[in-house]
Amino acid sequence: MAHTLPDLPYAYDALAPHMSVETLEFHHDKHHNAYLTAMNGMIDGTDYASMSLEDMVVKSFSDTAMPGLFNQAGQFYNHIHFWNWMKPNGGGKTIPGALEKAINDELGGYD
Repeated sequence: MAHTLPDLPYAYDALAPHMSVETLEFHHDKHHNAYLTAMNGMIDGTDYASMSLEDMVVKSFSDTAMPGLFNQAGQFYNHIHFWNWMKPNGGGKTIPGALEKAINDELGGYD
């Protein structure tokens, strides 16, 4: 089973002005897709081809017969989460309780 590039969970202009349309198009459509293309090429015809992405990352970590697969699969996996960690109008000073306390105690506050 060849893996596919998931769509962004928002429009290409949704993160402006922090990330431009051009940045998202390049990073998602070219950069993220390059990891996918390399990974799919490496797993074609192997036992990895029928694995979930998560299982592939775990197994490839110690597989010396498939050098480079862990990097390609891991980067592809990481980028899937990268897109989902961001959101339009996200960020700001709302910080989960324990982290906010640590920032205030150790750094004197968010600013």
